[in-house]
Amino acid sequence: MIFEKIKQEIMADPMNEAYTKKGIPPLFKASVEARIAIVGQAPGRRAEKTRLFWNDLSGDRLREWLGISREKFYKTDRIAHLPMDFYYPGKAKTGDAPPRKGFAEKWHPCLLDRMPNIEVIILIGSYAQEYYLNSRREKNLTETVKNFKKYLPDYFPLVHPSPLNLGWLKKNPWFESDVLPILKDIVDRNV
Repeated sequence: MIFEKIKQEIMADPMNEAYTKKGIPPLFKASVEARIAIVGQAPGRRAEKTRLFWNDLSGDRLREWLGISREKFYKTDRIAHLPMDFYYPGKAKTGDAPPRKGFAEKWHPCLLDRMPNIEVIILIGSYAQEYYLNSRREKNLTETVKNFKKYLPDYFPLVHPSPLNLGWLKKNPWFESDVLPILKDIVDRNV
């Protein structure tokens, strides 16, 4: 299978040598049947350990936003998971370190080229939006998410579903009333 071959290429890449030597495989999911690709930052420590992306409180909130059960989220081949880095990048002063530069640029195109049925790429957080939307982004993440319709049907920008963003969610009630119903409808039609 082509995705297993790409996985082996990722593991053989000198950029990932330290992970491969430790027996840590890349964490992503790709499928020819995928209709939605979820692009987030990078796996967290727990995701790397359990081998399940979005296996935390952020994932619980994301699945709620998508209107999908945990079981379907992990079992369906209609959702691809392509973090900006397929390996846990370690800790930073506040939170996790950012994804490594050059990783998504190297591996996302070859994976997406082999997923011809992708209808929408959900861009979670600033790293994903910076890479995929580049100069098309608004002045900040809030404005980019608020203007999500301008990026449809190809992209759907979201704020990160982290519990640390509760304040943002309270300050921006339009997100729940205006954004989430459309997101759930897109997911429902494609999964």
